[in-house]
Amino acid sequence: MVVSKTTEDRLTTSGVFMFKVTNLLMVDSDPSLISFFENLAKKKKWTLEVARSGEEAMRLLNQQVFEVAIVDLKIPGQTGMQLLEYVKKNDIFTEVIMIANSGGVESAVHAMRSGAYGYFTKPFENIGSVEITIEKAMERYKLMSQVRNLEQRRFDRISYEGMVGRSKRMQEVFSTIDSIAATNSTVLITGESGTGKEMVARAVHNKSTRRNKPFIVINCAAIPETLLESELFGHRRGSFTGAVSDKKGLFEEANEGTVFLDEVGEIPLSIQVKLLRVIQEGEVRAVGDVNSMKVDVRLVAATNKDLMKSVKEGNFREDLYYRLDVITIPMPALRERAEDIPLLTYHFLEKYSSRVGKNLNRISIDALQVLQNHRWIGNVRELENVIERSVVLCSGDTIHIFDLPTLMLGESFYLIEQSDNDLTKYSYREAKARSLISFNRSYIRNLLKQTSGNISMAADRAGLDRSNFKKLIKKYGVDAREIASPSAEWSLHPGGSK
Repeated sequence: MVVSKTTEDRLTTSGVFMFKVTNLLMVDSDPSLISFFENLAKKKKWTLEVARSGEEAMRLLNQQVFEVAIVDLKIPGQTGMQLLEYVKKNDIFTEVIMIANSGGVESAVHAMRSGAYGYFTKPFENIGSVEITIEKAMERYKLMSQVRNLEQRRFDRISYEGMVGRSKRMQEVFSTIDSIAATNSTVLITGESGTGKEMVARAVHNKSTRRNKPFIVINCAAIPETLLESELFGHRRGSFTGAVSDKKGLFEEANEGTVFLDEVGEIPLSIQVKLLRVIQEGEVRAVGDVNSMKVDVRLVAATNKDLMKSVKEGNFREDLYYRLDVITIPMPALRERAEDIPLLTYHFLEKYSSRVGKNLNRISIDALQVLQNHRWIGNVRELENVIERSVVLCSGDTIHIFDLPTLMLGESFYLIEQSDNDLTKYSYREAKARSLISFNRSYIRNLLKQTSGNISMAADRAGLDRSNFKKLIKKYGVDAREIASPSAEWSLHPGGSK
């Protein structure tokens, strides 16, 4: 008798697996298939265990943790379906891919409805698709494991001054802040919009000896050139039209504290020379004043521009650039730290669920995979906005793929189509949404196939103008060029697609 151990049993209290993690479990008694997967595993540098019966497979599943199990529907001792049921019943994370004879497709589809990731049909006609399917199943396993750990709080959140991330790039950022916070050196934070540059600046201030003094933020791109000088350095009464009284500049107001100049690359050349004087001499001179004033401030600047390129183009002073670039902290784009997306997602999920008074604490794997696949041009700020929107609109306790903005789904529509064999497993609302998406994609694809990818002709047949039809193509992630020149179809069935 095999005594089952759930994935819960396999974890220490710190969330670390007590058993080794193996990439693949092959459950089959066919020597040729075993040989095929052994060679594939060797080629891909995957670890592989082979079980020639269902009983042996259950024993291995209780001794090790497997990312993916490839199971023949017909195995000695029991059926592949019974083994799948064992995996699901005992809450084992392992993703299961079934192998069926050409006449056993109906059974394989039934297995998918019961939780299998996908199925292969013997004989294999497209070896490349076998590799791709297994790799995607491994990705899903890793994502599922991370989600479970986040939901059960098995790993401490990696939070640093309001920033969240356990990726190497973010740990380097945190380490740099720790190293330089206590100094008075000028800091230049670089990176795309939405990466969290202001949060880094605040962390530098909060970790420094100036933490109890002012932290002043100014967005240099948001203030007209005619007002920027006055905002930074102040002005004296009567120095220009409208100057009815003396005004302190931000550097004076931030005395003994920190000034954060966001988008410093937008400062006009005429003002850059005065900023240079602040850094070099610690002095500011208000507009209309003949005397300078000493100030003690730490300057932290940020830019999403290539400042050296601006220097070469004559738009930024070289001496100011080198004064700012004493310590540089490069902020990674979200696509460069994709492993932090689940962590950030749950962080924002908690934040906005609490804010709107909802008990919403989960996100489906399909939805999380969409987030993982998105390009995130707006970086962490865009992700935060998406999660806030989803929390507000979600009516249940879990964010599903249909709670995300349709326009961001793009290539991830296959996640919907590959699991829509049986809509009764979803709520009415979700089943209706899935049906609508499938209808739109099918309708658009068929029109484009009939017109050989000609968008104008397809739009005319649909009774729409060309621009609106193009919007539908984009919204539902249909590639008109691919339809005009279709590639070979897969002969295998990852998740039931193709």
